[in-house]
Amino acid sequence: MTGSHQTLALVLFSVFVAVTLGITTWVSRHRHGSAEEFYAGGRLFSPLENGFAIAGDYMSAASFLGISGLIALYGYDGMLYSVGFLVAWLVVLLLVAELVRNCGRFTLADVIAARMAERPVRIAAGSSSVVVSVLYLVAQMVGAGSLVALLLGGTSEAARSWTVVGVGALMVIYVSLGGMRATTWIQIVKAVLLMAGTITLTVLVLLRFHGDVTALLSTAAERSGHGLDFLAPGLRYGGDWTARLDFISLGLALVLGTAGLPHILSRFYTVPTARAARRSVVWSIGLIGGFYLMTIVLGFGAAALIGPGAVRASHASGNTAVPLLALDLGGGAGSTGGTVLFAVVAAVAFATILAVVAGITLASSASVAHDLYRSLRRRHSTPYSEVTVARFAAAGIGAAAIGLGLLARDLNVAFLVGLAFAVAASANLPVLLYSLFWRRFTTRGAVWSVYGGLVPAVLLVLLSPVVSGSPEAVFPGLDFHVFPLQNPGVVSIPLGFLAGWIGTVTSPEPADAARHAETEVRALTGAGAV
Repeated sequence: MTGSHQTLALVLFSVFVAVTLGITTWVSRHRHGSAEEFYAGGRLFSPLENGFAIAGDYMSAASFLGISGLIALYGYDGMLYSVGFLVAWLVVLLLVAELVRNCGRFTLADVIAARMAERPVRIAAGSSSVVVSVLYLVAQMVGAGSLVALLLGGTSEAARSWTVVGVGALMVIYVSLGGMRATTWIQIVKAVLLMAGTITLTVLVLLRFHGDVTALLSTAAERSGHGLDFLAPGLRYGGDWTARLDFISLGLALVLGTAGLPHILSRFYTVPTARAARRSVVWSIGLIGGFYLMTIVLGFGAAALIGPGAVRASHASGNTAVPLLALDLGGGAGSTGGTVLFAVVAAVAFATILAVVAGITLASSASVAHDLYRSLRRRHSTPYSEVTVARFAAAGIGAAAIGLGLLARDLNVAFLVGLAFAVAASANLPVLLYSLFWRRFTTRGAVWSVYGGLVPAVLLVLLSPVVSGSPEAVFPGLDFHVFPLQNPGVVSIPLGFLAGWIGTVTSPEPADAARHAETEVRALTGAGAV
């Protein structure tokens, strides 16, 4: 890119980072040091504020960069991500939002432990939450690296690596100093910026084709080199039975995974009541629904105006399709409009990454401190020491995400998020639904459900073509894959439900009917909710 692109984009990056660091510093001066303040922002946010924050937390780099890139490369099949992410919110609204807010306090494990033996359940759920969060963080790191590499000309591996390190350092600062209150305001600012940028690009794409969506789609199909097949199912997932099964697996993971994401569930605790949590989801559905519809326009717009070949040449997995589209819509390389629009979109994408990684890091560090540390050192745990542990945990999780992000830097960010969703749907969703709705569910069933989904999901990913055995793998020079699918959801999600059922029916200890009745009343009415 030209020097003007780099300068303007870096200035906008710097402005956003300065603003967010200012918010974090201001919040850190007014914090009380309590666990409720650090994990839930004092439960002071309104449904509108929390709805924007949820949308900001959910609309990640995978959505803005990855989905549009996949649509630009694979047409109809890339749309599965947009549809899956959107439909998943119906599961959240109908099954978990209000009940989780009533039953829990800070984390997923709070909901399960309400009627189970706390120690084994917290260790299992806390471990699962950390694994899911780290996988999700890796996707954001890869998106940041791709963005800055494009900004600097796409040739500097060192720049991509240092970007990953820099994003990791910033997220640790946000979480350690500001906690949930700073993270929430960063996400609200980011949601507003992202919606404004996406609306602007969508309007410009439609204006380029005079509002004729048919012309947009036909041009995209023509430039794709695949003709009308670009607009039909099967370009990526229709080759053989393995590809079709991968399609089903990915769809299951996307639709069911959202309800098991720790950083999404933790957002329901930042409002004062269950009714406010439900209204937050309604607000977020409106924002998220509009956003994902617009990513479809951006993806086909990139295919029509840039061409899949140019997108793939810039980044093999399509992560840079939207910035390239912005450059073209603004007038092309070297033009003032192109420079400004490219820089704005790059800055918005970077803001997206920073806001999302802050939310994920906070949720995972809360799981380490509130669940794992509290369970392992119960006698010495106080609210103050727990928050201190959470701050140290943020640094450790950031370091792990940085390392994995450097390894996976060539993979598509939406694809990486699909893996995180599969693990969440396998390990967290079964135990959550069983705890809320199955009267006979026991502690053994809860522990078996978590590990019965988590361990197979992680093992199948490690033994899949994602890690070895293909040119696009993390280790392309090695081949130890034995599992043919890229997404393990179709196998690991049923295993999580099955393990929970087997653990319950073979448990020597019967379910506690009184605690279940208490939890059921609390979940449905909010009586006794924190």
